[in-house]
Amino acid sequence: MSGTDVLLVALGAITLGGALGTVSARAVVRAGLWLVVALAGLAGCFLVLRAEFVAWVQILIYVGGVVVLLLFASMMTRAPVSGGELDRPRGPGVLVALGAIAGLSTLLVQAFGWSKVNQDDKDVGTAERVGDALFRDWVLGFELLSLLLLAALVGAIVLSRAPAAKKDDA
Repeated sequence: MSGTDVLLVALGAITLGGALGTVSARAVVRAGLWLVVALAGLAGCFLVLRAEFVAWVQILIYVGGVVVLLLFASMMTRAPVSGGELDRPRGPGVLVALGAIAGLSTLLVQAFGWSKVNQDDKDVGTAERVGDALFRDWVLGFELLSLLLLAALVGAIVLSRAPAAKKDDA
């Protein structure tokens, strides 16, 4: 294994650890901070794979924007900051997670096999190639994602302005 492979595996482990921390955190704010670790590790993976443009977009858009939006929305909706005990059984969730991992792994292996990234291609992650693919092949998904984020922001504003329900002390 080369130094690049070792670095990619280490960054992948950091990303996986951040993702596991995100889904297992009981507090919303801690989950958001673990999400920052996972997204930053993924940006590091993009840097190792020589896709600098994608890495910096990952940092600016996802880490900078989406996580701030998540934390801002959780504060606006008065979500509980500290997590309590989970009352739900964890068994079904673990089974669904393992099934999703198996299905996605099978899909990725069938789609890409065990092929390697061509390291001789110098413009793999350049802005020109990413923009060309984004606006030719993925423009519909890109626009749908922007509408989804807009709907989430509008929903957070509506929820924050709604009057709080009064509890009857009976």
